[in-house]
Amino acid sequence: MGAPRPALADAAPGTIYDPDADDVVQAELAADAAAAATREAELRESARIATRADELQALRELGTMEQTEPRAGDEAARDELTRRAGGYVQADIDGWLAHGLAAHLGRYRDPAAREEAASLLTPPVLTHAALLAELARLVPDSDMDQLAFTARLAITEPEAAVALAAFLTRACPPHP
Repeated sequence: MGAPRPALADAAPGTIYDPDADDVVQAELAADAAAAATREAELRESARIATRADELQALRELGTMEQTEPRAGDEAARDELTRRAGGYVQADIDGWLAHGLAAHLGRYRDPAAREEAASLLTPPVLTHAALLAELARLVPDSDMDQLAFTARLAITEPEAAVALAAFLTRACPPHP
């Protein structure tokens, strides 16, 4: 903190108050501006998430989700869609994210994004991705329709699905 400010009453007669020279006023104005900038950034981010959620919903309704790859922020868009649906999670959105994560598509090409996904996606989605990755490694020509059972297993028996993914990894280690 700086030196104590003289009280306005202690100012010389005829002194005109200048808020531009008042450190306290300037600090308050700076804090207000920073808070406004933070609110504006939060609003822009919310709008971006809502727009992406609308895009994903449209792709979902058209049955063309597989034609796009996950982008940064899609986990938040998933959460927005879940919020809009009153807690109901759309299985096809989760399946699309799990497939993207397992196949390292879109944003998930980056190992840091895959690591970040572990804190952003739900355990069933992560488990589904782990199963997809292991089964695709074991049967490279399999397609997502053939592996649809993995989503049901990850949702209904998550502990068993995690154990199965770990077992498959151990039973058939990747080739060097």
